[in-house]
Amino acid sequence: MSGSLVPVILAGGKGERFWPVSRRSRPKQFLSLDGSGETLLQNTADRLLPLAESWDRLWVITASHLADGVRQQLSQLPEANLLVEPQGRDTAPAVAWTVLEIVDRLGEDTVVGFFPADHAINNDAAFQNTLKSAAQLASKREAIVTLGIEPTYPATGYGYIERGESVGEFNSLAGYTVTRFTEKPDKETASQFLETGRYSWNSGMFVFRAGTMLSQLRQHAPEMTQLLEKKGVDAYGELDKTSIDYAVMEKTDLACVLPVSFGWDDLGDWNAVERLLKREGDRNLELAKVVDTDSEGCIFYSSDPDETIVTIGLEDVVVVRDKGVTLIVKKDRTQEIKKALGLVKDNPDLENLL
Repeated sequence: MSGSLVPVILAGGKGERFWPVSRRSRPKQFLSLDGSGETLLQNTADRLLPLAESWDRLWVITASHLADGVRQQLSQLPEANLLVEPQGRDTAPAVAWTVLEIVDRLGEDTVVGFFPADHAINNDAAFQNTLKSAAQLASKREAIVTLGIEPTYPATGYGYIERGESVGEFNSLAGYTVTRFTEKPDKETASQFLETGRYSWNSGMFVFRAGTMLSQLRQHAPEMTQLLEKKGVDAYGELDKTSIDYAVMEKTDLACVLPVSFGWDDLGDWNAVERLLKREGDRNLELAKVVDTDSEGCIFYSSDPDETIVTIGLEDVVVVRDKGVTLIVKKDRTQEIKKALGLVKDNPDLENLL
């Protein structure tokens, strides 16, 4: 697959459900949540480099206040391959601006893949083989190829993709047209989806020819695309916040899906860390120095190895210590951490905690 894929890492997210460890200048992708010392961003780059085959063909798009952190963590990344957004405008402008830059420098036939910086994947070989299949599909037909993760339970925090007709086999993986995208269904609907066997989780990763995506952006998001074509990055102040799913993927008739399974998690909150790291038989997940009596099903984390967390009789609770902040939340309410962070933002005396 020599020279046939240009991976782009989307590294502008906030990861607010990992607050207080995730802060404004240290978002989730800059964290090492598994104790390896490698951050999520570095892990993502390491996973994609064998496909890019050199740093010259790996790109990153990020926010202006995070650019220096990206440079520090990915010191071998060419400066020309780091696109810096002056304002966060969600994924549609990020994809559109990057595609325009790639078309200008490398041409419309370049096969491009977009990948969030904060996902966990535990089988790199299967992941890389999947991307070879996606690149092959995108090269052979006009398609925007999404990677659909085989669902293992009726998750309500993920979007779902329903597959339609077969479009053939690519590097041993079957591809299908996309019948529809569904955003975060309730549990009953998600269970019905799993029963049909036709649905995948939407991983937020997709592969396409640059010219194919550009044509779809011009068709389905013409105002945004025209502004970026005319002004480049200087257009950002005039752009609305729009996701690529809403701007293109839910409207295009070129969407295809590769149903895949390679041990994926989008690390949406602290429960994802437990799914990744907790060993069978452990009462709790302890990523800290912990003294505990009779607690079960808990997650304990401290960024300071010299601090000790002492607990008695807790059940299904997350306790996080980081730089003067202690977060305590029930595991089934971790999605509400954003609400707590909103209260912190409203208090000017707590500005240093953001």
